[in-house]
Amino acid sequence: MLDPILLRIAKTAILERFDPSYRIDREKLIREYPFLAEPGAAFVTLNKGKNLRGCIGSIIAHQPLIDDIIHNARSAAFSDPRFDPLRPEEIDDSLILEVSVLTPPQKIEYSDFEDLKRKIVPKKDGLILKYGQYQGTFLPQVWEQLPSVEQFLEHLSYKAGANPTIYSMHPEIYRYRVEHIEEPWNAILPL
Repeated sequence: MLDPILLRIAKTAILERFDPSYRIDREKLIREYPFLAEPGAAFVTLNKGKNLRGCIGSIIAHQPLIDDIIHNARSAAFSDPRFDPLRPEEIDDSLILEVSVLTPPQKIEYSDFEDLKRKIVPKKDGLILKYGQYQGTFLPQVWEQLPSVEQFLEHLSYKAGANPTIYSMHPEIYRYRVEHIEEPWNAILPL
């Protein structure tokens, strides 16, 4: 179970853009929660009701978890190319904040598409597809919208900028798992 401090950090990182009186004391947080200094890969997702409002993350841990959450929270709110930057008037009871922390990706060895489908664990696996310039990922939470392996892989190919025929070219597929925590915006205390 993830510590709610992750949501508080993400919320405060977003609020700082609207009101500079909100501050993240990084060193104090690391003293109180040493795990925040460890390398970590996280996604931060904003939903407006049931609709995605922003989602940005890291697949590979490349910086301390606290820095990854701060960066990705701001990016999800203000730099997701699919959405306009978050506006203060959008912050209400319908806004939901989620932080997902990823395990390191592991390559799935498979012989063909049918073998790949058998090796995927629905509702548990997040997947990464890589082939040349094509790359995309779906968090395990996406299984809620795409419950079959076929749908999940089809839409993953589209997200990567390709189409399902890419699987005949034997792309690299990686799996990862996540722990995630989410709360309505108004239920999260800022730092």
